[in-house]
Amino acid sequence: MERLLENAMYASRWLLAPIYFGLSLALLALSLKFFQEIFHILPHVFEKSESELILVLLSLIDMALVGGLLVMVMISGYENFVSQLDIDEGKEKLDWLGKMDSSSLKMKVAASIVAISSIHLLRMFMDAQQIENEKLKWYVIIHMTFVASAFAMGYLDKLTKPKHD
Repeated sequence: MERLLENAMYASRWLLAPIYFGLSLALLALSLKFFQEIFHILPHVFEKSESELILVLLSLIDMALVGGLLVMVMISGYENFVSQLDIDEGKEKLDWLGKMDSSSLKMKVAASIVAISSIHLLRMFMDAQQIENEKLKWYVIIHMTFVASAFAMGYLDKLTKPKHD
């Protein structure tokens, strides 16, 4: 009975596979939105002021960072929790593939969230004259919370990792 239960629990990791595949569909949706923004801005690029163009570009950078985060979580999460990817020898292979454990994935996600938050905050500052000071203050507080959380996670991770001499 114990063996059956353990095998069922181990096999249940495959329930995560459709979730990781769903992230690839989210990446497709993000890509479509990215190119919608590109096609929307290109005909009007000369009509936009420099600051308006920078705001749109920051939005595109935001989407690119979120896309990279999706790929990282999707692939390394699948590898860590479901099954190793079998990639043929002659095929292109991502440098970090197979090297990112759940702890390093967590740190990469935290760093990506801080980067995305930084760009969002920069967008807010570029448009600061249209945003209430109170709202801007909360954006800064939320961003600093992300920064402090990422720092604390990194510090705790460093404390708990065994030292290799």
